[in-house]
Amino acid sequence: MAFEHETVSRVERFQGAIFTVFTDEVTMSDGDTADRDVVENRGAVVVVALDEDDRVVLIKQYRHAVRQRLWELPAGLRDVEGEDEAVTAARELAEEADLTAGRMEPLIDLHTSPGFSDEWVRVFLARDLAPVAEADRHTRTAEEADLEVRRVDLDEAVAMVFRGEITNAAAVAGLLAAARARDSGWTLLRSS
Repeated sequence: MAFEHETVSRVERFQGAIFTVFTDEVTMSDGDTADRDVVENRGAVVVVALDEDDRVVLIKQYRHAVRQRLWELPAGLRDVEGEDEAVTAARELAEEADLTAGRMEPLIDLHTSPGFSDEWVRVFLARDLAPVAEADRHTRTAEEADLEVRRVDLDEAVAMVFRGEITNAAAVAGLLAAARARDSGWTLLRSS
């Protein structure tokens, strides 16, 4: 039987709008305890939006933590209490790429950095894309004000991953999963 790690104590170090940082004292398998810093996060959704020509929607936006503009997939925090993840994904797709999807299916789930964060991300596959009416489009602000939106052949997007041009972890995972699911004839997709 595996050792059950227990949290002996917890100290809050920081609380912000998006995440909270704690230092937990945790029992270890050898009988000692160790401090582990933990970032608790709301989680996010990510959208692999694939059009009828097998092109995926990529966005390029500034990410201050890495001081670069990164190629990513449309994505956003699960910041509306009780909102279904597919609804959140549809909202983010509309806000960041001005698109709706006739089909929004779960593709993969992932923990982005489980060594220090509890962030959990659900990646959706969006198909049957259509533009959001001009009058209904979201006004982008802050770092989203100058988003670059581009459609790229899915195989080229995968090549961008291997060339190191796409480094966002959820985008890398989503693109590779979408390519594999497509190559399987979509038989790998799950219902929820």
